[in-house]
Amino acid sequence: MHHIIARLTGQEVETTEARNGLRHVLSLSMTKLADGLIDPKLVLSWLLGILGAPAAIIGMLVPIREAGALLPQMLLGRRVQQIRYRRWVWVFGSVGQGISAGLIAVAALTLDGAAAGGVICLLLAALAVSRAACSVSYKDILGKTISQKRRGAVTGLAGSVSALLVLGFAALLLTGVLKSKAAVIGAIVSAGGLWLLAALLFSRIEEKRSTPEAPESAQGYLDILRDDLNLRRFILVRGLLVSTALAPPYMVLLSVSDESATGQLGAMVLASASAAFLSSYVWGRLSDRNSPLVLLFSGGLGAMAMGAAILATLAGIAEKPWIIPVVLCVLMIAHHGVRQSRSTYLVDISDENRRSANTALANTAIGLILLVAGALGGALAWAGPLYALTGFAVMALAGGFLALTLRAVDD
Repeated sequence: MHHIIARLTGQEVETTEARNGLRHVLSLSMTKLADGLIDPKLVLSWLLGILGAPAAIIGMLVPIREAGALLPQMLLGRRVQQIRYRRWVWVFGSVGQGISAGLIAVAALTLDGAAAGGVICLLLAALAVSRAACSVSYKDILGKTISQKRRGAVTGLAGSVSALLVLGFAALLLTGVLKSKAAVIGAIVSAGGLWLLAALLFSRIEEKRSTPEAPESAQGYLDILRDDLNLRRFILVRGLLVSTALAPPYMVLLSVSDESATGQLGAMVLASASAAFLSSYVWGRLSDRNSPLVLLFSGGLGAMAMGAAILATLAGIAEKPWIIPVVLCVLMIAHHGVRQSRSTYLVDISDENRRSANTALANTAIGLILLVAGALGGALAWAGPLYALTGFAVMALAGGFLALTLRAVDD
């Protein structure tokens, strides 16, 4: 198996690292596929609509999922610093996501209306906190088990593999095969099983023991932020580039005028999955070479995609079947570039004893920025989706150019 990793990374690789690399790829592929099967933007929103949950509750799904996965990370990061084998944090986080997904399926089978919406939102919050544990520990584990020039390739490969599998799920949505409530609940149960399997496999990662560190105090995190100018710039860049994640729902509003337009929804799911499959591995390899430059390119590409959606709307062609799915595909390619490069860059610039603290600090800050940016997008959307997209396009462009000021990564 180590020959596979060697070919994909373009470098010779030690047997232990090759085994770890394969376990990383398989575990991440399963969790990313699970994410696609329970996607709050699409799957859970559709399910709550079928269950008769109020629109206000459905609108809370994405903010709960995104901010909930980021805001607890500073507190969790303090605990991770005290743990010798940090893969277990990721393992328990993945188990938590699997259990939460299973309970969401149970709630969907037994409840309806506002009760179903409220319980599923609470369970999604639990899933998001479990995801936060995985996120805050993963970069440290990746840095300890995979060498610098292979990290982007490993995570990028996992993104492409999982995206290929999500393409199959999207095809089922597009063709109407997954059209019943029972089928969607079955997909959610499958997601839970995938998280549990990923936890089992990840527990086999061969990780060197870490020296427990004194947990950072709140003042300690503030000191890190005060003393590290480059980290502050990175947080600002990443904060501006959250626009690539917040823009897709507004593209949906531009293209779908009829709630029964499931074909168009399926086309957009297919476009999103295709973007991940086509770009994740490529972005990962490019991020290994120059992650700040990838941030520039992906931010600019995202801004161009949003601009294209705006122009298509002004020209009166946004509701044509293929226009917005194609534009969404470009936007999601840009978004995956942002995801790959920001993750690779943060690992590469952080000393081994600072990875967990830097990750927790950055992710907590981004959680707050997400809430502010989401509120800004919602305020602009009162005037129409075009205004929200315009604001997000400006953010993406600014974030891309600001990435040029980031410190170069040392080999």
